[in-house]
Amino acid sequence: MTDFASLLQPDRGGSAHPIHLIDKDGFADWLKKQSAARRELLEASRFEGKTPFQFAILPAVHGHEWAVVATVANAALLSPWCLAKLAEALPEGTYRLADGEPGPAMLGWLLGQHRLNAYRSKVEDQRGPRVLLTKEAADIDRVIRLAEATALVRDLVDTPAADMGPAELEAAAREVAKSFGAKMEVTSGDALSQGYPMIAAVGQGATRERSPRLIELRWGKENLSRVAIVGKGVCFDSGGLDIKPASGMRLMKKDMGGAAHALALAKLIMSERLPVRLHMLIPAVENSVSSASYRPGDVLHSRKGLKVEIDNTDAEGRLVLGDALAKAGEDEPELIIDFATLTGAARVALGPDLPAMFANDDALAASLEDAARTVTDPIWRMPLWDGYDEMLKSDLADLSNAADSPMAGAVTAALFLRRFIPQGTPWAHFDTFAWRPSAKPGRPKGGDAMGLRAALAMLQQRYSS
Repeated sequence: MTDFASLLQPDRGGSAHPIHLIDKDGFADWLKKQSAARRELLEASRFEGKTPFQFAILPAVHGHEWAVVATVANAALLSPWCLAKLAEALPEGTYRLADGEPGPAMLGWLLGQHRLNAYRSKVEDQRGPRVLLTKEAADIDRVIRLAEATALVRDLVDTPAADMGPAELEAAAREVAKSFGAKMEVTSGDALSQGYPMIAAVGQGATRERSPRLIELRWGKENLSRVAIVGKGVCFDSGGLDIKPASGMRLMKKDMGGAAHALALAKLIMSERLPVRLHMLIPAVENSVSSASYRPGDVLHSRKGLKVEIDNTDAEGRLVLGDALAKAGEDEPELIIDFATLTGAARVALGPDLPAMFANDDALAASLEDAARTVTDPIWRMPLWDGYDEMLKSDLADLSNAADSPMAGAVTAALFLRRFIPQGTPWAHFDTFAWRPSAKPGRPKGGDAMGLRAALAMLQQRYSS
């Protein structure tokens, strides 16, 4: 992983190229203060200070270092991404802001320099590090931890499914657990079939090397508030016997994006040493096509005791989450949060950037929304509309795994999950895309963390000692 610690350093007054951040309202006044040579250069390059992420390199004057000018939407209120383009594009060197401190923009500076290069025969960008200096030394470690967690999500999601099956996901969880002295437990084989029948059923069509399992991590003192984090770990989703078309299967390596978020959030909780008893659960499976695959029309038992009729084998994520959520509830947690790349309906409603957030508790939902705004990690609350619960009715079993209507797919999926949450336990469900279909500064095309920082900020506010 990228050595983020080398890219963000305390400012002790050493030599560095200054970065002038300006917005369209302040550009004219700033330009008047510049030398004639700089004004001529900006005029020749048609730099007008109007378009965010535009930048230019300015010649040295009076023996000072050459400088950078860059436009931002609001120079007085920096976003996490306003320096990301510079981090991607500037030459190797050391930089500092000419005025003020970078604050939240430190995150984008770090992530703008992260790439997964394991599958490239030649790394195109041979530049050395672009180092940012800041006097906000107390925040450096915190920002590095956020960058590392975000990069963990991106790298896990971007890794091809051939190299990121249930076993590899387990290995990634073990590595995180080892770093913090957390306890790991993995349930597989007959024990999985007996204790978590829906997880076992979804994964039973895969080869033995990619067999299903439930990964659990526990950390923190027993007497602290219990928090459960659950992540959907479908390492590849063919759709099962209700097989997806080629266009729908192309990105299904990312169907373990919920598990990547859960693992990254667990890592952040432990690295921030939040005073909680953490229980992370990842049902890790591959939804494959074989003679052993579960079938439409089957009725599956669940850990909670509910019997589920299978209407569609491509609605598998809610099945594995159902068993994992039931297990999470048995420890009587104070709070349950799950992440899942669950429905295309959420993307139709909200597009790729906005995770759909469902919650059975208004106070929890409000705290997540407030946290999302504070850290600029947008989410959007969707309704757990009780009236749609009847869409999950089965003529044969307790409920169906898919609605009998093509409408409100994200809502009915969340309502299915709610059946496995203990009565009275606050719960939030993130239906996230975990993927960027097009690049933005600091956010390359590919896997990405969405809702992760919002969830952490909420937990920090709730449990800060």
